[in-house]
Amino acid sequence: MNEHFEKKVSGSVIRLHPDDNIVIAVKDIRAGDTIPSENITSLHLIAAGHKIATARIAQGEPIRKYSTTIGFAGVDIEPGSSVHYHNVVFRDIDRDYAYATEYEPTDLLPESERATFQGIVRDDGRVATRNFIGICSTVNCSATVVRKIAEWFTPERLSDYPNVDGVVAFSHPLGCGCEMTGEAMDQLRRTIAGYATHVNLAATLIIGLGCERNKISDLVEIHNLAVGPKLQTFIMQDVGGTRKSIEAGVKAVKELLPEANNVTRQTVSVSHLTVGLECGGSDGFSSITANPALGSAVGILVRHGGTAILSETPEVYGAEHTLTRRAASVEVGKKLIERIRWWKDVYAVGRDVQINGVVSPGNVDGGLANILEKSLGSAMKGGTGPLMEVYKYAEKVDTKGLVFMDTPGYDPPSVTGQIAGGATLIAFTTGRGSMFGSKPAPTIKLATNSPMFQRLEEDMDINCGEILDGTKTLEEMGQAIFELMIETASGKKSKSELLGLGDNEFAIWDIGIMG
Repeated sequence: MNEHFEKKVSGSVIRLHPDDNIVIAVKDIRAGDTIPSENITSLHLIAAGHKIATARIAQGEPIRKYSTTIGFAGVDIEPGSSVHYHNVVFRDIDRDYAYATEYEPTDLLPESERATFQGIVRDDGRVATRNFIGICSTVNCSATVVRKIAEWFTPERLSDYPNVDGVVAFSHPLGCGCEMTGEAMDQLRRTIAGYATHVNLAATLIIGLGCERNKISDLVEIHNLAVGPKLQTFIMQDVGGTRKSIEAGVKAVKELLPEANNVTRQTVSVSHLTVGLECGGSDGFSSITANPALGSAVGILVRHGGTAILSETPEVYGAEHTLTRRAASVEVGKKLIERIRWWKDVYAVGRDVQINGVVSPGNVDGGLANILEKSLGSAMKGGTGPLMEVYKYAEKVDTKGLVFMDTPGYDPPSVTGQIAGGATLIAFTTGRGSMFGSKPAPTIKLATNSPMFQRLEEDMDINCGEILDGTKTLEEMGQAIFELMIETASGKKSKSELLGLGDNEFAIWDIGIMG
């Protein structure tokens, strides 16, 4: 039996904390089934991953999971009852941020003892995990052109260049009909610049229409992009239109391929690895298996000098105090709260979004009642180490260790921000079974439970449900995830790569308005 759950798993349920007034069903529980460990009888059908009351919870009293309040009883709840969104009231609760009071520096391993992977070392010393040529659009008006250029380079046409992972287009619906200045435009340009200069791209073409608000010249100047052989720009109106722009792009990529192919992987320290942390399609087991297991892997990565990017601001809301207390400084902790307050007071006012309590239908089906409960698990992806810095969306991550980036909870734009910030690998936990992949940084997917893993094994890279099954401890699973990170960073194809995912998942977070 898994030691982590030796005193918690009892037949059909898991008790997460002695002070909880709920337990979690390990498997479907029928109405009338007895649960001897809790001395209760189920009054309803309780689906696997869902909560069942172990004591009478009077209306208005807190519902406790991991000894943390996740909501309040909307009605009197009797022992053996299902505890879910239908009888759980979401209400904001006071939290003591206690900035930096629990900060402890990471105990870094000596460089001679750090793990290594087989990476691609660029001329500037940065280390890549993949080797693509990228085609970026500045505006939706050039989206077709960048896609047509990338599509020309089929596997057959790239067969003479085995060290090139592909030619990939990054198109989007933005770039014009919006504010000329301000955070929305800044964020758009940050994201494009982050991809154009990403270490996993051997070279990049940036293509614009010519009359858009997001002009190439402004993008280049603001972000000090070094235009040259490895970063070329094309303006469709100057080149001669759609067909000529596609021809010019194809010609440019053909000329870039020989040098892009001229790379070899070499042994480098894991300290060069930056991993974006994501969760999608969460369920009642996310906080029990995959998320804490990924947190364990992050602890190992950070001790070896690597970097992990925790994100999804709405999905740490309610658990943010666990991060502010571990912040490296008061200033770092306050940066996180400033981003949460922007969401609460500006961005999400009056909208039925996660930070205001409403989680997705898939989360509800998986057993999560509201965002407070979801955030408890989501924040676990970052482990228990110190929070070293907080970044806005798509800002360049230049601090080692665990950092936070402000992103939405929606997976494609969240991961897009992480990659723009420098992530060279994505670790993605899922309980419902998200079908996701990314380029130019690959995604590995971590399943929270064995039934889903077995059903969707073609899409899932590792089964964290083994923790629940008792065949692996949490620590063993964390080590397995860390080893998978190293293998994938060294060139092993992830399941999503084998399926060809990643060409359509580039999605910039749009916070602007059309006009």
